[in-house]
Amino acid sequence: MDNLTLIIPAKNEKESLPQVIDEIKNLNCKKKIILASDDTETINSVKHLDVEIVYQESRGYGDALITGIKSLNTKYFCIFNADGSFNPSEIPKMILLMEGSNLDFVFASRYQDNSGSDDDTLITLIGNKIFTLIGKIFFKLPITDILYTFVVGKTNKVNELQLSQKDFTLCIELPIKASKMNMKMESSSSYERKRIAGLKKVNAFKDGLYILIHMIKLFFWKKK
Repeated sequence: MDNLTLIIPAKNEKESLPQVIDEIKNLNCKKKIILASDDTETINSVKHLDVEIVYQESRGYGDALITGIKSLNTKYFCIFNADGSFNPSEIPKMILLMEGSNLDFVFASRYQDNSGSDDDTLITLIGNKIFTLIGKIFFKLPITDILYTFVVGKTNKVNELQLSQKDFTLCIELPIKASKMNMKMESSSSYERKRIAGLKKVNAFKDGLYILIHMIKLFFWKKK
């Protein structure tokens, strides 16, 4: 997989990020990009490891991913969490599915056969099911887990999407814009592990409302 770059946004992950990097060291990807802003403790925790650190000019989860995407020079990319919840052993399966079915993106899913989560709560489960259903009805999304941003995709295709969201709503911007541009995608079964350390960065009700508002905006989006 020397044609793959891992994009790893990291903030307040000084305990987990070194363990994540150690776990993926045998993945044989070309680059592991750590996206960082002003979190010096997290940065210092991996400076001695085999990673490329790219600093954000701005802030936010979406801005980190956009910064990482702009740094890509490989055929494929993978968005990967810094908290230990994603299992890197699932990445080769996702790439095989993408190549075998000639897909543009493969989205990991916690809600298919042989999948699940140690980190999902009842509230986030219900919310995710609702937003995934909205995605199917209004955007014809064929994926089964719209808020789980464990994604493998083609670099040339993600560059066509004009991604702009600087915050966590990029997680819905990516699949919705891809669907509106008739790109091919599928879901792949995944098991979300418990995070190694740190608190969940989600406010279920507030963030859910914000996601709904942005989905309405994306309904009217057209590529310039």
